[in-house]
Amino acid sequence: MMKFSHFSAIRALTFKQLPAKAVCTDIPCLYHRTSRVGISTVSGDLGINGSLCKLSVPYCIFKGKAALKMDPIGPKFSKLNPDSMRIERRGCVLLTFFPAIGVRKYDWQKRQIFALSATEVGSVISLGPTDSCEFFHDPSLKKSDEGQVRKSLHIAPNSDNSGHFFNLQVTNAIQKTMDRLSVPVAKAELSVMQSAFSFILPHLMGWDRIANPMMRLAPENLPSPNIVRLPPSEVEWDR
Repeated sequence: MMKFSHFSAIRALTFKQLPAKAVCTDIPCLYHRTSRVGISTVSGDLGINGSLCKLSVPYCIFKGKAALKMDPIGPKFSKLNPDSMRIERRGCVLLTFFPAIGVRKYDWQKRQIFALSATEVGSVISLGPTDSCEFFHDPSLKKSDEGQVRKSLHIAPNSDNSGHFFNLQVTNAIQKTMDRLSVPVAKAELSVMQSAFSFILPHLMGWDRIANPMMRLAPENLPSPNIVRLPPSEVEWDR
């Protein structure tokens, strides 16, 4: 039977904010700092005692050398005329990697982000125990500084097939840096990811609006969104 003492210990951790460095010392700190730096994990508005509050629902995996946080980012729609809309930017799943600097301490300031497209989300969903996949991103593609920053995410099974490694490499020719972050993801954790990704995929594509007539209203008349929508600069193309 699974023991939950580890989870109880995590819940008992206290939040410590160090003004000199953006350092996360535990899980509550991560959630708190995530909203402070602008990469919100808001998933909607909930009513509590007659008032509205924001709900943070990232899925996080904390390991010894680094941690991984996942957030769904909703699509962006534009209005064509009073009776129709079109999708302007499809949603994604934002992966945020950040290195460990001690026991249960993570440096949020040195985070690196990688936005999975709908097709890339499908690749993760279809991963088997011995499967691997790799994605390459250029945040400045088709711009004057194209090729200056390159990102690669390699997902590969570990040696005993008990899980997968999520390996992110970011090469910045402008700053002359190369960051490598690796997070081992256990079978159970990958199963949670695949189930959550399967659920959120239609929402990233905007297809949930086809099935739900209420979601076909003009953007200004829509109810509060179920997943966060961020400007492009806050997704991946700012780092």
